[in-house]
Amino acid sequence: MTSLRERFTADLKEAMKAGEKGKVSTIRLITSALKDKDIEARGLGKPETTPDEILALLQKMVKQRQESIAIYDANGRPELAEGERAEVAVIETYLPKQMSETEVRAAIEAAISETGAGSVKDMGKVIGSLRAAYAGQMDFGKVSPLVKGMLGG
Repeated sequence: MTSLRERFTADLKEAMKAGEKGKVSTIRLITSALKDKDIEARGLGKPETTPDEILALLQKMVKQRQESIAIYDANGRPELAEGERAEVAVIETYLPKQMSETEVRAAIEAAISETGAGSVKDMGKVIGSLRAAYAGQMDFGKVSPLVKGMLGG
């Protein structure tokens, strides 16, 4: 399997040859953000950004764009919202397939029984277990309330 970094480079070259300006600019945004993250890590004496950290970075980029889309739509700027949607579509091609709600609920139930969680106090253990096993495959902003509900909170 090729690394995400190699995919970014290959896809950038391919998009440039095909003349896909939107895709080229989005991939450049991704690689720029990744370089910033690498420089930050180096400054802290850490090694190169890990694949999990790259996925987290991509998820953050998608979330930022979704927030922008909501603002643009609310303020009657469909052309700007459309540009953000195009960027989201490109970024999401690098993220793992998102789990369905049924799969998320099953994963939460498995994590609850696996960690022996019995109350809302154990929510951190459950979320930690889910993050380790399903990084990039579920939106943890939506998962937290589900976990809390399943633990009786």
